[in-house]
Amino acid sequence: MRINTLFKANFVLRVFGLFKIPVIGFVNPKLIQLDDEKCILRIKLKRRTKNHLNSMYLGVLAVGADLACGMLGLYHIQESGKNISLVFKDMKADFLKRPDQDVDFMCTQGAEVKKMVEIAINTGERQSIPLKIEAKCKGDIVSEFTLTLSLKYRSK
Repeated sequence: MRINTLFKANFVLRVFGLFKIPVIGFVNPKLIQLDDEKCILRIKLKRRTKNHLNSMYLGVLAVGADLACGMLGLYHIQESGKNISLVFKDMKADFLKRPDQDVDFMCTQGAEVKKMVEIAINTGERQSIPLKIEAKCKGDIVSEFTLTLSLKYRSK
């Protein structure tokens, strides 16, 4: 993704957080990379995002995981130019270490999401796929998430 496109995606993310889902705006995430293959999103550890132990709050980690694969899904939906609804069916999380600094959330299944978008358009039926998200702090994996992304093509 080109720099100006990444700037635009961050702007859209901020506006979405302001008007649709305020908790997104509250944690102030930043897209680091968004392209056909992967999404990397960073949430800084600061007063708003930490718990009483000075590590990242569990709810903030869930927001980061949601956005990492949700933005990848939205990227491919926008590329298709079709009206497709996106929801999550379920979530599984493993918390491995305390994240005591900024956390990067990474989803690398862009090719699979793109294929799922194409199948949803061609069949008109709901498509679901589990996506893995790694949350890293200082290069170490601090948590792993699996979210089931579900897409449905909505003809006009």
